[in-house]
Amino acid sequence: MRWNARGVTSAYDSSFGYVSAQGAPLVELLDPRPGERVLDLGCGTGVLTAEVAARGARVLGIDGSPGMIEKALAQYPGLDFIIGDGHDFSVAQPYDAVLSNAALHWMSRDPDLVIGNVRDALQPGGRFVAELGGSGNCAALIAAVSTAWREYGLREPELPWFFPSPAEYASRLEKGGFAVRLLEYFDRPTSLDECPDGAADWVRLFGAPLLEGLPGDIVEPLLRRVNELAAPALRRETGWMADYVRLRFAAVRR
Repeated sequence: MRWNARGVTSAYDSSFGYVSAQGAPLVELLDPRPGERVLDLGCGTGVLTAEVAARGARVLGIDGSPGMIEKALAQYPGLDFIIGDGHDFSVAQPYDAVLSNAALHWMSRDPDLVIGNVRDALQPGGRFVAELGGSGNCAALIAAVSTAWREYGLREPELPWFFPSPAEYASRLEKGGFAVRLLEYFDRPTSLDECPDGAADWVRLFGAPLLEGLPGDIVEPLLRRVNELAAPALRRETGWMADYVRLRFAAVRR
């Protein structure tokens, strides 16, 4: 679905390439141009960074994980990558655009500070294009985790993610100095190809902070219980699915 943020999301601003809305790849929505300076925030191993560079833009990838940056430098030795956190990064010269994919929901300590840092990194009229988990993202997975933790007499887990509603994030962007040009909110069920053990592997891979400090002898039975609880909603004949809900937006710095 499209969600209308103050009436401005029904059409694209001239700052953005004209693409079909839902399902459009982020790089297409960003429409990087030769010579533009683009910052890829939360770049991971640099896949999108390389796509942007292939369009002729000068791109810098930033990620808070030294391991991710190490892999990015190894895979794309001709590109620039640095270790940095969305809460405290700064740049010497303003950029034309900031891109972020599946990373903003990890920057949960102070989302407004992250938005402010992005604004400071952009020149006036600069573009901010991103996709993150939205409200309801992984609801069945999270419910299974919460129930399993409770059954084992553990404290309610403190989730490391920030999954805002469309209205909430549009408001944060507007208050942070951006004009929202497009905002989409949609379900995207996703096969857990990287998680052969289903929800348990998903917790190991994406929810590792939830397991920190737990007694070692309960981790495996606890995760088996997560699988049992999540299976009715997420297990298919073809394999496990994640109940992803995405929030995608394009905004410009005022």
